Amino acid sequence: MNHRRGSKVWLEDRDSAWVSAEVLDSDANRVLLATDSGKKVYASPQKLLPRDADEEEHGGFEDMTRLAYLNEPGVLFNLRRRYALNDIYTYTGSILIAVNPFTKLPHLYDSHMMEMYKGAPLGELSPHVFAVADASYRAMMNEGKSQSILVSGESGAGKTETTKLIMQYLTFVGGRTAGDDRTVEQQVLESNPLLEAFGNARTVRNDNSSRFGKFVEIQFDSNGRISGAAIRTYLLERSRVVQITDPERNYHCFYQLCAFERDAEKYKLGHPSLFHYLNQSKIYELEGISNAEEYLKTRRAMDIVGISHEDQEAIFRVLAAILHLGNVEFSPGKEHDSSVVKDEKSRFHMQMAADLFMCDVDLLLATMCTRSIQTREGSIVKALDCNAAIAGRDALAKTVYARLFDWLVDKINRSVGQDINSKIQIGVLDIYGFECFKDNSFEQFCINFANEKLQQHFNEHVFKMEQEEYGKEEINWSYIEFVDNQDVLDLIEKKPIGIIALLDEACMFPKSTHETFSTKLFQHFRSHPRLEKEKFSQTDFTISHYAGKVTYHTDSFLDKNRDYVVVEHCNLLSSSKCPFVSGLFPVLPEESSRSSYKFSSVAARFKQQLQALMETLNLTEPHYIRCVKPNSLNQPQMFENASVLHQLRCGGVLEAVRISLAGYPTRRTYSEFVDRFGLIAPEFMDGSYDDQAVTKKILQKIKLENFQLGRTKVFLRAGQIGILDSRRAEVLENAAKCIQCRLRTFIAHRDFISVRAAAFSLQACCRGYIGRKIYAAKRETAAAISIQKYIRMWLMRHAYIKLYFSAIIIQSHVRGFVTRQRLLHGKEYRAAIFIQSCWRMSIVRSSFRRHQSSIVAIQCLWRSRQAKRELRRLKQEANEAGALRVAKNKLEKQLEELTWRLHLEKKLRVCNEEAKNIEISKLQKMIEALNLELDAAKLATINECNKNAVLQNQLELSVKEKSALKRELVTVDELRRENAELKVSLEAFTKKCVTLELKHTNAQKDRDENIEKLREFEQKCSQLEQNVKRLEEKLSSLEHENHVLRQKGLNTPLKSNRPGFAKSLSEKYPSTIASRTERKTIYESPTPTKLIAPFTLGLSDSRQSKLTAEKQQDNYEFLSRCIKENLGFKNGKPIAARMIYKCLLHWHVFESERTTIFDSIIEGINEVLKVREDDIILPYWLSNTSALLCLLQRNLRSNGFLTSTAQRYPGSSGLTSRTGHGLKSPLKFIGYDDGISHVEARYPAILFKQQLTASVEKIFGLLRDNLKKELSPLLGSCIQAPKAGRGVQGVKSSRSPRGLSQQSSGGQWGNIVKFLDSLMSKLRGNHVPSFFIRKLVTQVFSFINITLFNSLLLRRECCTFSNGEYVKSGLAELEKWIVNAKEEYAGTSWHELNYIRQAVGFLVIHQKRKKSLEEIRHDLCPALTVRQIYRISTMYWDDKYGTLSVSNEASCS
Repeated sequence: MNHRRGSKVWLEDRDSAWVSAEVLDSDANRVLLATDSGKKVYASPQKLLPRDADEEEHGGFEDMTRLAYLNEPGVLFNLRRRYALNDIYTYTGSILIAVNPFTKLPHLYDSHMMEMYKGAPLGELSPHVFAVADASYRAMMNEGKSQSILVSGESGAGKTETTKLIMQYLTFVGGRTAGDDRTVEQQVLESNPLLEAFGNARTVRNDNSSRFGKFVEIQFDSNGRISGAAIRTYLLERSRVVQITDPERNYHCFYQLCAFERDAEKYKLGHPSLFHYLNQSKIYELEGISNAEEYLKTRRAMDIVGISHEDQEAIFRVLAAILHLGNVEFSPGKEHDSSVVKDEKSRFHMQMAADLFMCDVDLLLATMCTRSIQTREGSIVKALDCNAAIAGRDALAKTVYARLFDWLVDKINRSVGQDINSKIQIGVLDIYGFECFKDNSFEQFCINFANEKLQQHFNEHVFKMEQEEYGKEEINWSYIEFVDNQDVLDLIEKKPIGIIALLDEACMFPKSTHETFSTKLFQHFRSHPRLEKEKFSQTDFTISHYAGKVTYHTDSFLDKNRDYVVVEHCNLLSSSKCPFVSGLFPVLPEESSRSSYKFSSVAARFKQQLQALMETLNLTEPHYIRCVKPNSLNQPQMFENASVLHQLRCGGVLEAVRISLAGYPTRRTYSEFVDRFGLIAPEFMDGSYDDQAVTKKILQKIKLENFQLGRTKVFLRAGQIGILDSRRAEVLENAAKCIQCRLRTFIAHRDFISVRAAAFSLQACCRGYIGRKIYAAKRETAAAISIQKYIRMWLMRHAYIKLYFSAIIIQSHVRGFVTRQRLLHGKEYRAAIFIQSCWRMSIVRSSFRRHQSSIVAIQCLWRSRQAKRELRRLKQEANEAGALRVAKNKLEKQLEELTWRLHLEKKLRVCNEEAKNIEISKLQKMIEALNLELDAAKLATINECNKNAVLQNQLELSVKEKSALKRELVTVDELRRENAELKVSLEAFTKKCVTLELKHTNAQKDRDENIEKLREFEQKCSQLEQNVKRLEEKLSSLEHENHVLRQKGLNTPLKSNRPGFAKSLSEKYPSTIASRTERKTIYESPTPTKLIAPFTLGLSDSRQSKLTAEKQQDNYEFLSRCIKENLGFKNGKPIAARMIYKCLLHWHVFESERTTIFDSIIEGINEVLKVREDDIILPYWLSNTSALLCLLQRNLRSNGFLTSTAQRYPGSSGLTSRTGHGLKSPLKFIGYDDGISHVEARYPAILFKQQLTASVEKIFGLLRDNLKKELSPLLGSCIQAPKAGRGVQGVKSSRSPRGLSQQSSGGQWGNIVKFLDSLMSKLRGNHVPSFFIRKLVTQVFSFINITLFNSLLLRRECCTFSNGEYVKSGLAELEKWIVNAKEEYAGTSWHELNYIRQAVGFLVIHQKRKKSLEEIRHDLCPALTVRQIYRISTMYWDDKYGTLSVSNEASCS
């Protein structure tokens, strides 16, 4: 076959069996195909089958022999197309294929339809089961030969319903004989419920599967009237009575009896789960079926068939006895290999079985537990073990049920009635189809053997029909090969070494097992092509049937083939007191009663029945109906390709196709052939040749050889129709190209003429319109000049009059205003003089106080100088000799007193120092509080001054407004009618001036009050300063006196004229002689690195370190509280940053050489971030750290060390290096841009600034990463549009700064907008600088752009038109959010979405095929690369309008 581009083919598929495809490209070894689903695959040319594209235009062929390509996919999809239209019947020659619709189609089977098919030839009307029935009836009447209709198919395919329809139609055309009250069809159909109850069961594939074969013979008289009928059955599945597998069921009659409560109580029955023969499977009920109602239907069918009430009771008594018999269990007896009833429960069931059989219970137990063997010496009784007793129990149950079923069939036949004198008949065979399960046993072997027999009969019939077709058309067919399966039949049934013969031989020996049977089987058929040994089993074997290979398990072959009849069982039941039971078991002849066992082979008996059936079919003319089950779920309008194809193979339909393919599968009448392929040779279509001659000319022109010409049809070998279709496609393609060329020329010429005519007409209209416009403009210009002349004159006159009267009024008001201004200026001048006098008085008073304090200091110095002179004088006097001894004694006494006082003063000094320190700390706290109050008062004064300045500015503005009004009043002459309005405005202006004057006076009063308050605060401060000075003077005097006393105590005795001077001095100041340290007011560092200057005398080093450590600990605790607590914001400024900076500045930490307070601040911030790394604390600390960093950048003054450090660390982050530029005034943001002076920074301060920079970058990065994590799941659900009816399941909510859940009720893009709104509210609520907000929002939008664009490139389901519209609408929501957020916070966020915006814009344009690559790159997608554009265009598919992607030229380029 030539696989050219555009050819239609069938491709083998694993899931759908076959799929349709189109050839895109091909070479010698493989072919590139595009399936209907859009998938592109490579396949080998040998695995492809041709497909006719014209067959898809209609609903399929009624006769599949008319298919252009008669192959497996052609047959399968022809059935599928017809099934979709509820055309369930299709012909394959004379074979009818019926597909089960699983729904009611009453219009197909009414009397009108039967009347239509009555007498119509086969094939004239649509395919129907009535057509096959009518054809068989007409052939029987015309030829006088019996007919048979073979209905086959798997369980659930509709065989029984088809059989009912055949009998219904035969009753319609055949009528009934005189005197019959009911038709034969009615009698046979009325027996169906009875046979279904006792012969049908639930299997894996069907709830009502027939477990026996049925052949219904409908007998006719010479006039074509139905005269009688008979039913024959084959191979009832006896083993199902005692053994079933889950989820199958036993026969329906058992469950029906247990469900009917009245009879169940009578026979001591209960739920099916209580009985061993029923509870091997857990399925007790069928869906939609009531067992109790079915029981009543079975009873009703028995009444219709003619079974008496006594026989009915006996039948159900036998069924109940079988159920009780299955519950009898055995246990080992006292003797060796003996058995007894197990327990009381088993004895109860044994007694019930005996009562229902109406026999002796002891004899029944004896027949189960013992066997009698007849010998020459006499009868020997042998005990049976438990297993043998159970096997005997099951054999009795199977034998009783089989004989009961045979009795029912005989009763039905007697009820229906047979015509012995009938010579013609129509047989309807309803038999099981080919079976291949996972576990295949003896039943499947027999069923498949029967199907092999029927398939051979079917093949012979099909081949015979082919021969008749060829003979009727007078063509040569002698070389056609016949497909036969005789080798499989010989393998199964041939004697003496067939499978059945070997199985019977193995069953004859008691010690034979399935292993010995399998070994012997493989020895005899080791090289047989149809028999294989299973690889993983020693006993299983595989047979290659016509429908495929089937593996059989031989475990139960021997047990199921043996059909032992135990003589004791037959003798016992034949002696039953129940006539019905005894009638089932007639008395055996004398010679057969000698042995306890009577062996019978099930396979041999089935072979005999099948042989008789084949002989009957060979004597009749067969008609075939193949029933097909379209799906395994029994649902309408559902067609499973693989299952149907398997049934076609099992039913032999594809075998018939192979027979047709061996000959001439393609057949066309000459008229059809010429209509389809005449365009290949148009030169012969002039009418001078008939259809047969034209057909021959066409075939000779393309040089075909494998064909034959019949009388009315042309016959083509397989594959020839493909060559013809290929040549026909080439002709059509060339013709289409020619037509397209001519059509395009015509359209272009027509468009040119219409455009030229439209241009002429448009030019004429435009020129006329322009001329009219020019004329109207000239006329309007002349009229306007005339009107303007008169209007200007009128306006100038009125303006002069208005200006004249306005000037007079304004002059009067201006003069009054000037006078009032002079008055106000005088008042202000006098107030200023008063303020100056007060200020000068305060300056003079302060200078007097300073002069007075200086005088006191000079006096003290002068007195000390005089005391020194007196001391020198006393020393000179002491040098005298006479006074030395007296002075010595006095001094010794004084020395002792002084030493004692020294110890006492040391103790007092310590106490005084502690008291002084406490008093000094209190005074310092008071000074700090007063300083704070002074600062507050100064700020209030400054604010009031600012208010006064504002009011002064307003007053100046009002003065300027008045001057402007003066100039306007001078230049403009208002009309007299507007004078009143000007007066009103002037009055309002005067009122406004009055209010401004009142405000000014109030402001002056407030200013005076603030000045008085300020003076009071200054007085308090001066008093405090004086107190401090007095304390300092007192301390200095005490220190001086202490120093003098020390010198007196240590020096040699002095000669003094005033010996009581020292004593009087010490007595004068006994409590104030103590040492003191110089007091420093500046606290350099909270750390011990730079120590406070020690006290000059008396204070120990341990005391100093203790005080320093306590202050350091207090400072650390204060900073820790500031960091850990959320202090919030005041007037949009972070309080924590302000407090930290103020404390560091107040403690002079920036000027210290060594300190650890900076490390503690950084560690405290890091600990807070570790504890709470959430969306609330991160913006808060981003605001505080950035504010603190800005304060440091503004106020830390760099020195030489700073410059060298900056040069040593040039690699600062880009984020923090731009912080100062991002905020226009950092200290203005904090609120201290004017009041904070520059500080000389040391190395720890510079290092702290770098650490703070790293903290800002870290907080910014953490906040950005958290936002990306929380945004990722939202973006994953936003890239693809949601589908209807699909719910969101199992979505976890994530922690987000918005407090929102991802499982929101609104749209996904709405969630992203809410996410951004919440983010902006958090950042602005924490007063994060706009620079950081803008940077963060820009990076978030860049992340959105990259995530969405990558998802679009990686997922094909996202590259659709509808998904592009969905994403575009979401981007519009983002754009709206950016506009609302303003450029101050959003920045260039919209430009960050360039990639996804351009990609989505490319998806939603409609004219992609008209766009070239250059237009796409430069106009639509300038930001995308060629590779990205190519990937989007190849993945694109329009699920909304069906448009195509870019053109092939653009893709290739």
